[in-house]
Amino acid sequence: MANLRIATYNINGIQSRLPALLDWLEREAPDIVCLQELKAAHNKFPASAIREAGYGVVWKGQPAWNGVAILAKGMEPLQVRDELPGDAHDTQSRYIEAAAHGVLVGCLYLPNGNPQPGPKFQYKLAWFERLLSHAQGLYDSGHPVVLAGDYNVVPTDFDIYNPKSWLKDALLQPESRECYQRLLAQGWTDALRAHFPEEQVFTFWDYFRQHWQRNSGLRIDHLLLSKGLKKKLVNAGVDRWVRDQEHASDHAPTWIELKPV
Repeated sequence: MANLRIATYNINGIQSRLPALLDWLEREAPDIVCLQELKAAHNKFPASAIREAGYGVVWKGQPAWNGVAILAKGMEPLQVRDELPGDAHDTQSRYIEAAAHGVLVGCLYLPNGNPQPGPKFQYKLAWFERLLSHAQGLYDSGHPVVLAGDYNVVPTDFDIYNPKSWLKDALLQPESRECYQRLLAQGWTDALRAHFPEEQVFTFWDYFRQHWQRNSGLRIDHLLLSKGLKKKLVNAGVDRWVRDQEHASDHAPTWIELKPV
């Protein structure tokens, strides 16, 4: 059996970047893809184009904002849920979970939290607490699970080109980082950091001050592995070439490769 490649990609608007997505799928052929920030109503999601490219898909859209999807090459992913438990009044589309190719995948788009302090930052922390609760149950299940997505957290100062100009940003706040560390403390493995223990790896470069051209990036897209998957990790990386395309998302696809589960 071939290795399993799982990717996460904040596409920042699927309608305008569908050609780029299809080009990347054809070139890199990941087995499972987690998409975030679709910015499309549920009935406007281009499912037919994605299926024509050879991928089954489940998704939950939201007009203008948010939106998440899971793609699986050559099969239909089996959806488990399309919302994060813990708040029946939360209408933001930020979490979807499905089984595919022998793995349970949680695709998440954690709230940005800016400006902080304020209600958006409090929502970020509350959402994180719900994720912590749900993730504990997934980890304890013993199933092979990958939690992949845009976490909107820079785990350490090593994960950003220069923290000084971002000190007030919600992505670097001690509360945000503490939540991420609590998640890892459950037993999850940060796959990218595990594969590159001493190398600065970025997944996001904003559109300002030539940050892409100067490689002034951040690592905020993470793939966390449940117990047992760490020893199956054989490769990881960032498809930087996608970020270099015209009208690209400010994120690049980030991926891992696992031995057959």
